[in-house]
Amino acid sequence: MSSRITIESTGVVYRNPSPHLRSVVAYHPSLSLLSNSEFLATFDIGQAVESFDYHTVVARSIDRGETWEFEGPLLKDLPPSTTHSVRTSRSADGSIIGFGGFYRRTFEEDLVNRQTFGLVPVDLFTVSSTDGGRTWTSPRMVEPALIGPSWEICHSIVETSDGRWIAPTSTWRSWDGNDYPGDRAVALISDNRGESWPKYGITFDGRHNQLSYLEQSLVNLDDESLLAVSWVYDQKTGLTQPSVYSTSRDGGATFTEPRHTGFDAQTCKVLRLLDGRLLCVYRRNDRAGLWATLSRLEEGKWVNLSEAPLWQGAESGMKGILNSADELSGLQFGHPSIRQISASEVLILFWCQERCLTNIRWIKLRLD
Repeated sequence: MSSRITIESTGVVYRNPSPHLRSVVAYHPSLSLLSNSEFLATFDIGQAVESFDYHTVVARSIDRGETWEFEGPLLKDLPPSTTHSVRTSRSADGSIIGFGGFYRRTFEEDLVNRQTFGLVPVDLFTVSSTDGGRTWTSPRMVEPALIGPSWEICHSIVETSDGRWIAPTSTWRSWDGNDYPGDRAVALISDNRGESWPKYGITFDGRHNQLSYLEQSLVNLDDESLLAVSWVYDQKTGLTQPSVYSTSRDGGATFTEPRHTGFDAQTCKVLRLLDGRLLCVYRRNDRAGLWATLSRLEEGKWVNLSEAPLWQGAESGMKGILNSADELSGLQFGHPSIRQISASEVLILFWCQERCLTNIRWIKLRLD
């Protein structure tokens, strides 16, 4: 089997239709396949990345992702003085599950503290839809089994073969910079489809090496184990370190010690392909643009097979020149969402800045 990555086509899911009238930016897409031809996308929009009108919306394609129709906000009734962000995925029963956070914005403040890299309080929640994302349940609040004190919204819920729900997230320091639980990437665990979350596993632990593990990705493997991959960020230097992975064989309760993937990635997302290989798509730290790498695990060892640039419109950012919060809000692309749509085709959604507008773009790949 060869390991060739070829771009077949590309287009736009959403782009501000009236930039001469109003500012609208778009970030953080999630992609779900409803049928062979109908796809659902959710993503965030607002006047700016930390604006007070920031919220999650829905778009739909009925032609395998070639064209998209904007449908409007995902949530209707919102807690006062909050913004929100939701990541969505399709459950085994066909319903769409959303995992998100309400960011409590009680006064005119940034989302991320420029002095401490702390975050406003975040209340985690889930929502669901049984009609393909046309209507949604009211938010059900999530009470984690550990203190954040705040939380990163980085990934959709992963459902294991036995029906367990796993919500990947990371602890985040409070607004004043208090990180007394320590920086940890975790997997929140529910055995009753989100009614309660009494357990968690630690995918990557930064309490001892004082590193932050951001934007982790989590997937099921063929042997029913779990694979986690993370962006490793040193807040002291503002620099990215080589990407790492860990695995779990007990449903997310415990994970192995991290090992290196062999590439330097920010916001890496992973898809297990039907043939067992792994497709990783990420903002590359050492070279400009969005990249893809085909890999496989051989008895737990990560092996990279091939790589290819997908979009090269900007440098990665996060170079440790400005403070971390300013560099984070100044990123120009990222957060890919990946789904396999045929034996040899994959569809990727990601956000990017093009011609001064921040939009959601799609790329269709052929993998040989």
